[in-house]
Amino acid sequence: MMIARSALGIAGLSLVLGCSVPPPQITTQASADLKDKDGKSVGMATFREVGDGVLVSVEVKGISPGLHAIHVHAVGRCEGPAFTSAGGHFNPAQKKHGLKSPEGPHAGDMPNMYVAKDGVGRFEVLNDNITLKTGNRSVFDADGRALVIHAGVDDYVTDPTGNAGDRVACGVIVANVKGESL
Repeated sequence: MMIARSALGIAGLSLVLGCSVPPPQITTQASADLKDKDGKSVGMATFREVGDGVLVSVEVKGISPGLHAIHVHAVGRCEGPAFTSAGGHFNPAQKKHGLKSPEGPHAGDMPNMYVAKDGVGRFEVLNDNITLKTGNRSVFDADGRALVIHAGVDDYVTDPTGNAGDRVACGVIVANVKGESL
């Protein structure tokens, strides 16, 4: 199950968290500096392990307006201009592509992101198919992972890419581990 929230309220969610305070713990967080084909930073993504998944938050500016596919890709490399070095979608369970596919989705599949007319977009999704912890669903391994924004929309069914078009921004997902008291 994935839950998405955008700045324009296309899909909304309010979470109410319990009031108990856990003891100090090590939390794992990650980020990705999103760059366009020319190497210019166009945004930032953050990843935070929460309950049953990873909360992925993205802010971009300078991206063309409209809906854009956004996926976690299998390899942590973002060599421009086409970003093909990021490989295909992260898919450890070998499923078919698409949030609407009866045989899917890939672990890296997420809802489309909306970018406003001014080129600014904000996106948030709870992806319960990935983790920042160890295991086969982890975004951390020897090759790493990347977050990729595509030129077009994901149709949520066409395998293996969702017919999403060219890759317009890419960021390698890097760990940020720190001790934190809540």
